[in-house]
Order: sequence, then structure tokens, then C-alpha cells
Amino acid sequence: MYSLTPGYRIPGLQRGLSPIESLATKTNAGVGAAVLMSAAITPPPVWTFGAVGAAAALLNLAPGPRSLARWAAVGYRRLRERTAPAKAFAQPGATVTWELYPEHGTMQDPQRRAAFHAAFSRALTFAGGQARQAGIQVHVTHHAATGEYTTHTQTVSVHVPKGLGHPDRVLDTLEGEYASLGALAPCTPDPIPAVAGRGPGWVELEDGRYASTARITGWPEETDGDLMPKLLLGHTAERSVAVTYRPLPAAQSRRSAKWQAAASEAFTTDKIKQAAHEMASSTAQASLVQGATLVDLDAYLTVWGHSAEHVVDARWQASLAADRHRIQLDWLIGQQHRAHVMTTPHGASTRKGTIL
Repeated sequence: MYSLTPGYRIPGLQRGLSPIESLATKTNAGVGAAVLMSAAITPPPVWTFGAVGAAAALLNLAPGPRSLARWAAVGYRRLRERTAPAKAFAQPGATVTWELYPEHGTMQDPQRRAAFHAAFSRALTFAGGQARQAGIQVHVTHHAATGEYTTHTQTVSVHVPKGLGHPDRVLDTLEGEYASLGALAPCTPDPIPAVAGRGPGWVELEDGRYASTARITGWPEETDGDLMPKLLLGHTAERSVAVTYRPLPAAQSRRSAKWQAAASEAFTTDKIKQAAHEMASSTAQASLVQGATLVDLDAYLTVWGHSAEHVVDARWQASLAADRHRIQLDWLIGQQHRAHVMTTPHGASTRKGTIL
């Protein structure tokens, strides 16, 4: 469930380009190429070079974890939105959610955990092969509520976008795949609570809870898919972990692997980074040859509290635990009113760019 090894990730210029960003990047590249080609015939106005350069800078210069364009979008959203917009988390299509409980001790036993991850990977490979473009999303959540004892709730949600063939057939097949992983039962997610108040790095929800959410941006290979006990067990705070998987079709996986290898060779001057990229590329290529698929993913961690002071302290403790295990967190400045939804089953029916 939580196999977040680097081989699964698709490293890009930025973290998960949204459709608008992809279109803007391609348009800017096309305009830049046209300007350069026209310069061989008639020198274009100087301002055209400045416009292309400025657009490229907005899309690629990144002071911090986001580009300049993303920072501008985050600021606009924070000023415009008071709570999570419903349309951002209700994309058209078919969405089904199940509660999934693996057999006791599965995640604690390295061999059984590896077999669990292998079976889950086979389901992702099937999902990726059902479309010509990446569209099907698998969203896994794990919520740990603490009290006299800790209550665990695990869900798996699958979203099939509108217009993608026969969603019922895809969902039925995936249900059979997940039923082999443990006890599986359909469930209906609770409605998304509205945001009642906002503070520096946290939000207050209408149900009285306070939440602070971070994107997991880096993890060492030695975690071995063992994030759950590291982030959710042995703590007094209520926490949630979620992972959104976007499996790519086989043809797109091969193209992505090819272009990633070419880009790393062309634009990386650090010899150590080049060697690391070559190792990752060879691992990905070997997996593709064996029939696997590349999966674009996002992972999130939410800490909950009953007051602003409590959630701030829980956030600090989560940061310390992440540092202890060399896990990198981005606390999503300006996006907390949206981010807390990503650790609920409603995060399945989102698009890239919902959280920048």
C-alpha cells in the first residue's frame, strides 16, 4: 500500500504538472521555436524574446518547492477560496470506495508485506492498461484515531474518468484484485467538512477539528514501503496518510522512461546525479521489460487536533518524526483549505494541479 520507492515515481521538471501547466509549457516551447526559426528570415521584435523568456521563467524558476507560476496560483486560490471547492474534488466519472483490512501482521512481516505490494502493483498495472492516456486513479488512505486505544481505518478508492470505456468492468476487476489482499467491504465516505477558520499552516473545520496537511516529497529507499508504522504508530496525535496512484499505460510508460533518460543525460552536469539517474533509469527499464508500468503518485500526511495549539504541536512532532526517518515534508503554505481533503477518500476524484 505504501510502497513509495523512487522507482515508482516519475521525476519531472516539477511535481506532477497539471494539464494547464503542460499546455502552457508546450505552447511556450512552440512559440519559442517559431521565434527562433523566423529569426533566420526576418529578425523578430526584441519583445518576443523577452515574452518567451519571461513565460519560461514563470513556469520553471522555483524559489522553494514551487515555480513562480505555482506560487501565483496558490496566492490567487487563497484569496479567492474560503473552503475546498466542491468541483475540484468531484470530477466527472465513476468512483467507488472500499474499506480494506489486510490480514493481521501483514505490514509487520517483511515477506508478507512484499507479497502485498506485489499484488497491489499488479492491480495498478491492470488499471494503467485500460486507457490510452493516464486517467484511472487509485487513492489509498490510512487514518489512525488515538484514544484509549488506536482505531485504524483503511480505504481504497478508484476513480475512472468519464468517457473511459466501460468503468463497471474496470471497477469489478479491481475489486476482485483488492479482495485478495484482505477483508474488503464497500463504504460511503463522509461529506467533506467546510472550513470554518484558517491560521498559519492549519485550518479549522466545521466539525470542530483542526487539520494541518503536508505533501511527502522525499523518502529514503530503506523505508521499504514501511511508512505506516513510522508515521502513524507510536504517537498520541491523530494522523492520516494517503497516496494517490496514477498508473500510466504501457506505451506512455516507455515514452516517459525514454525522455527522462534523455533529459537527465542532457541537462545534468553533476556526475553523481548522472550516476543516480542512470541507476534509476536502468531499474525502471528492467521493470518495464518485465511488464510493469510507471506510476505517478502523490503522498500526503495530515495531523489532526482539537485546538490550534494542539495541531501546531502535532505538526511539530510530525516534522521531528519525519526528520528522524529522513522523510521530507512540504507543509503546503496557502493550500491548507484544500489539502486536508487529500487524506480522505474524496481525493480519488481529483486532477493534477488540485494541490500545487
